[in-house]
Amino acid sequence: MHRYRSHTCGALRESNIGETVRLSGWVHRVRDHGGVLFIDLRDHYGLTQCVVDPDSPAFSLAEKLRSEFVVRMDGKARRRPEGTDNDDLPTGKIEIYVTEIEVLGPAGDLPLPVFGDQEYPEDIRLKYRFLDLRREKLHQNIMTRIEIIKSMRRRMEGQGFFEFNTPILTASSPEGARDFLVPSRIHPGKFYALPQAPQQYKQLLMMSGFDRYFQIAPCFRDEDPRADRLPGEFYQLDVEMSFVTQEDVFAAMEPVITGVFEEFAKGKPVTKGWRRIPFAEALRKYGSDKPDLRNPIEMQDVSEHFRGSGFKVFARMLEDPKNQVWAIPAPGGGSRAFCDRMNSWAQGEGQPGLGYIMWREGGEGAGPLANNIGPERTAAIRAQLGTKEGDAAFFVAGDPDKFWKFSGLARNKVGEELNLTDKERFELAWIVDFPMYEYNEDDKKVDFSHNPFSMPQGGLEALKGQDPLTIKAFQYDITCNGYEIASGGIRNHVPEAMVKAFEIAGYGEQEVVDRFGGMYRAFQYGAPPHGGMAAGVDRIVMLLCGTTNLREISLFPMNQQAMDLLMGAPSEATTKQLRELHVRVNLPQK
Repeated sequence: MHRYRSHTCGALRESNIGETVRLSGWVHRVRDHGGVLFIDLRDHYGLTQCVVDPDSPAFSLAEKLRSEFVVRMDGKARRRPEGTDNDDLPTGKIEIYVTEIEVLGPAGDLPLPVFGDQEYPEDIRLKYRFLDLRREKLHQNIMTRIEIIKSMRRRMEGQGFFEFNTPILTASSPEGARDFLVPSRIHPGKFYALPQAPQQYKQLLMMSGFDRYFQIAPCFRDEDPRADRLPGEFYQLDVEMSFVTQEDVFAAMEPVITGVFEEFAKGKPVTKGWRRIPFAEALRKYGSDKPDLRNPIEMQDVSEHFRGSGFKVFARMLEDPKNQVWAIPAPGGGSRAFCDRMNSWAQGEGQPGLGYIMWREGGEGAGPLANNIGPERTAAIRAQLGTKEGDAAFFVAGDPDKFWKFSGLARNKVGEELNLTDKERFELAWIVDFPMYEYNEDDKKVDFSHNPFSMPQGGLEALKGQDPLTIKAFQYDITCNGYEIASGGIRNHVPEAMVKAFEIAGYGEQEVVDRFGGMYRAFQYGAPPHGGMAAGVDRIVMLLCGTTNLREISLFPMNQQAMDLLMGAPSEATTKQLRELHVRVNLPQK
């Protein structure tokens, strides 16, 4: 018999009854039933119930076992007594009568429990991550992550893509976040950067004549952590294709992402035939460029019904042509208690309040706004929104550029509070026609709004003759249930257009050559039209595992302060290390 096991703890079935077996694993829990000890033994594959009674030669040692001891157990597989089957376990019809136990690894007092999935302080969980990862839900999440990545690879290869590996030590690039810098020992005073994304390399692969690239790529960004973005590093399904239009990218990637979701959705419906929503429409209808389409509410512009009305606050705002009034319908929300609750919520968000109209029996409008604008205007708003008796509508006014985010939050809040958002489905969509540029109020200049390497719609002619803030780009995102899960674009592969695009954002031609020399040179020697995207592996896994925290689907994440409590990173470098790197530490004064 094998030194440690003849079977795993998830392998035994009724067909094994009568066999002498050997199992090794962790003591999950010990139960004492009138002097008979029931030990649940666990390994990566499952759990088996082991029984030790006073007649067993192993009984005296079994009495000393505690949770998380690693042990070897020998015994005979037998049928569980009638009425004690556990249908939740694949091994639930058998048990092992134990005759011999060997302690392979004793365990001290546990800093957190492994049995059960009760809440525990996150810093303790991360410091003892090796224990945390033994817990059933987290352990299963990690295995689901592995299977999702396998599915991505299989589906990408099925679409004719090839997996490439690009460098980790590279040059700094303006991807929108801070780089992690790595000092060079061989080149004093110079630094490598960890890649924020393999953007330039994957484009260079297209210049090199490869046709369809993908990679499960590690990416590094020195940015503040949040629940849906891990500090430090994350992984993406990185994709690039040659000789393609935007439609070709959509046709290749939509079945891949849909297929992954369908495979791991556990029966929840997944979108068939994704909607394509222009960026401006997404802001207008949903108050978000990553709308949660499980919520059926669509906002509408109702400015005309308030222009010149008796509600002077809105009427005066609308004297400025850039201002608007948007309505957020609330089906079933026509109670004073709910409307007051929403108004209080808005004040908690830093707003002066949230105006509303309720529609009573007979279709009559009620509330301060209805009283001020009168029954005709109230009826016109109801007709436009399609509201019914018992419904309400909330109103946000001002400059849409400044209030659209709040209106989106209000739409989400109404959907949540009224149980309109269907939590048991996955709604995927393309967001398209992103603006090429935006105005940076802080620096008082035009900046790229998305990916600087994207092709503007209209090409070089648009860059030369159009107001930059009106130029749209061949850029697109994939959204799911209120999260952006992928982003991409058709690339600007024309050298003159690339220089012009960066010039508008304040970069001179020499700066473009200095910073993107490799790609700029490549464009001079026959550049194919190309495009692609990158999908966030972590966010996709998070959604499919039904959690809202990326730490629940990652092996060894950092905490909210970007610290690895298990390994003690970041840590101080030794004087010898700093001297070799020609680096001196200049700490801020406390």
